[in-house]
Amino acid sequence: MTKETWLAASCLENVFRKYIWKIRFLRGVSFLIPESMVDYKKRKQFSYVRGIAIAERRLFMQQNNMTNQTTAATSEEDFIMKPYIDWCFKELMRNPNTRRGFIAELLKLSPDQIGNTTILENELSKRSEEEKKGVLDVHVLLENGTQLDIEMQVVYMHYWDDRSLFYLCKMFSSQLHKGEDYDQLQKCVHVGVLNFTYYKNDDICYRKARIYDEETGSLYSDKLEIQVLELPKIPKEYHHPDGIIAWMKFFRGGKKEDLKEMSKGNSYLEEAYEDLMEMSQDEEKRRAYEARERAIRDQLSLQRQAERTFQQLTDAQEKLEKAARKIVEAERKVVEAEQKAAVAEQKAVEAEQKAAVAEQKAVEAEQKAAVAEQKTAVAEQKTAEAERKTVEAEQKTIEAEQKTIEAEQRSEKTQGKLSEAQRLLETVRAQKDAAHEQGRKDAVMELYQEGVLNLEQAASACGMSPDDFQKQFV
Repeated sequence: MTKETWLAASCLENVFRKYIWKIRFLRGVSFLIPESMVDYKKRKQFSYVRGIAIAERRLFMQQNNMTNQTTAATSEEDFIMKPYIDWCFKELMRNPNTRRGFIAELLKLSPDQIGNTTILENELSKRSEEEKKGVLDVHVLLENGTQLDIEMQVVYMHYWDDRSLFYLCKMFSSQLHKGEDYDQLQKCVHVGVLNFTYYKNDDICYRKARIYDEETGSLYSDKLEIQVLELPKIPKEYHHPDGIIAWMKFFRGGKKEDLKEMSKGNSYLEEAYEDLMEMSQDEEKRRAYEARERAIRDQLSLQRQAERTFQQLTDAQEKLEKAARKIVEAERKVVEAEQKAAVAEQKAVEAEQKAAVAEQKAVEAEQKAAVAEQKTAVAEQKTAEAERKTVEAEQKTIEAEQKTIEAEQRSEKTQGKLSEAQRLLETVRAQKDAAHEQGRKDAVMELYQEGVLNLEQAASACGMSPDDFQKQFV
């Protein structure tokens, strides 16, 4: 076994020991290998651990629109670090010439105008215990007093614009101490090199933001500036770029021969490429680089897991809202049925009132008939001789009887209408009860089918046994 192979195996063993439980949780692994089986003598038997690392790196590259070549899958001769890994980026910025060349392109100045650069402490001081601390990636001071905060960000970060504003303002305000005049303030520039797409509504890969007067459009101050370099947006047609695009292509990384070809003709890029080659061949720096690469990969994995969990919670919330809407709709239908039943009851009451009026009229007709009969009897007693009057009285009596019969017939019809109204009322009440019960059962069955209620809860809500409830779906 070569020394390089032994070092790679040692790194993988450390990763496996550190994340042995985490790997099982994140990937749903159904078994766990004892740590004793990862002994040095048995590394060859468990070479799939190396395969896991390779698969993780490939997923990391695909998620960030990178090349599929990884450190583990690349031969020692072809291996070269990726400048977009923040650890590697910081190491490159340690070279004064690399800093000068990159900053010259950022500020649109010649390298001679940039002069000497100094890396400052990357932690901004706090004015109080409550104030948020600021930590800069690469904090550079130029000869003319200009300060730059250069950040390489690999993992997507929400509110990057607010974050960059915070660091810029923090860097600007940290220049002054108590008693110093405002004319001591120098220009501050925040540079964000993003290995992800933050502004998704355009294809601008390099943007610069300053403070302008909204009315006149004139520059308010040149002492605050934000620059954003989105590496995934670099146009593919830039095969031989220059200026800031050349640096962006270099930081984007790639194959060794591509980076070498890209740096030709630019002495600062050539020196950065030579530094990158030396770092890639340094075993200690390579271990530090790979440790940082693994940490970024783990962070991306946790970020994706959090996004999936959030999506699951969102889906569950949507299902609950949908179920709530269905319940509200069912309740609305029940209310409508109750309103219809109330209208039917009102009509039944009106029918009963009409029937009572008809009964009163029938009673009055009977009373009138009784009076007519009394008059007829008196007429018969008063004169037996007045046959004509008697006949007339008999005719009147017959007419009265006919009216009585008609009144009785009307009374019978009224009674029939009353019975029909009573039957209609009972039918409406039965339909109301059935609609209410069916609406409640439908809502419970939908909640059961969507998993909101279990079988016992759904069966109990419908007043059935679990077996009878399941038969409703056959």
